[in-house]
Amino acid sequence: MDHPHFFGFIPYPATPVSFVGDMITSAANTHAGSWLQSSGPSTIERSLISWLATVAGLPNTAGGLFLSGGSMANLTAIMLARDSKLGSTWQEKARGVAYVSDQTHSLVAKGLRILGFENIQIRKVKSDNHFRLDVDALEKEILSDRANGLRPFLIVASCGTTNTGSIDPLHALAKLARTQFPNLWLHVDGAYGASVALSKGYKHLVDGLGEADSISWDAHKWLFQTYGCGMVLVRDGNLLRQSFATEAEYVRDAVDSGQGDSPNYWNYGPELTRPARAMKLWLTLQVFGLDGFGAMIDHGFVLAETAETELKKLPDWTILSKANMAILNFRFEPKERSEEELDVMNMAISQQLILKNVAAILTTKLLGKVVLRICSISPSLSKEAMRHIIARLDTVAREREGAYL
Repeated sequence: MDHPHFFGFIPYPATPVSFVGDMITSAANTHAGSWLQSSGPSTIERSLISWLATVAGLPNTAGGLFLSGGSMANLTAIMLARDSKLGSTWQEKARGVAYVSDQTHSLVAKGLRILGFENIQIRKVKSDNHFRLDVDALEKEILSDRANGLRPFLIVASCGTTNTGSIDPLHALAKLARTQFPNLWLHVDGAYGASVALSKGYKHLVDGLGEADSISWDAHKWLFQTYGCGMVLVRDGNLLRQSFATEAEYVRDAVDSGQGDSPNYWNYGPELTRPARAMKLWLTLQVFGLDGFGAMIDHGFVLAETAETELKKLPDWTILSKANMAILNFRFEPKERSEEELDVMNMAISQQLILKNVAAILTTKLLGKVVLRICSISPSLSKEAMRHIIARLDTVAREREGAYL
């Protein structure tokens, strides 16, 4: 998945600097649960969280911590939303309701179920023509649930969906959660797209991140880190301790003041034993700097835009979701073919590209159709190489079309 020609899922073109940072951290084997055991790494984590929160646009009340990835970050945020908005009566008659879109990552619903919510408490709201959560449809769902005596408490927005890279209308959703329905928590799943806050040319796309009550963010996606490096950022950092702080006789000497100057991070999230995940990202930032990170993120956008430009020059190719957040969805659609034949043909094209060692362009489904999808975030791939891949893609597609004659 770190190969420059791998475009499936969300690739992980991890920088060697992160790999070195990971090795050093593993060799030190620091227990980053308490300040007593890891005052140095905890200082780095605290500083990085504060800085990342500022980059995202959150106020100085924000807090957070590093976790294994988006699954745990979203789970942590959902628990904060539950505790903050529903309190100790959250299980009462299964009245709490959460809202996601039909493009929201499946791990969000999984997290809700882990925390005890049933499927009937999860509303999957339709997306608009640009695959963004439909705010008007959401408002109708909330009004209906309130009229039926239920307790809406959570909206989960996406900043960079896995399918299309779409970003939900964050400002409009924040307004909905703060003014029209003021007891709603707005969580933004930015596991993939929040990294664009460090971009030089595309940062405006994630404007509105700072309106959220919480944000999930994976450094092992678009910040080029090895796996196991995610974060959760929270608008009110004090809520983390309120939900997760515990006491036990055997940790009584690891004092946590609760003021943030010497945090025991086991009181800020679900893990007691935890590695010093922040260290490799800190090291990479020292080496590349903000300009370096920004340029690498911008390059992913350029690669997807290059692929779209090349496809538009070729006959029989349809763009279903234009290049957005370095993600592009398209489909080979020669004339006089049924939808079923086109689905099978596009799946075969994907398989042949892998068998011929051209590229890993996997399939997904949009609007009920099988489509080919590119996620192009490798800094090692040139625009010329992308043009060559699209040319090879077209050749393979023509071969498959001939096989169906």
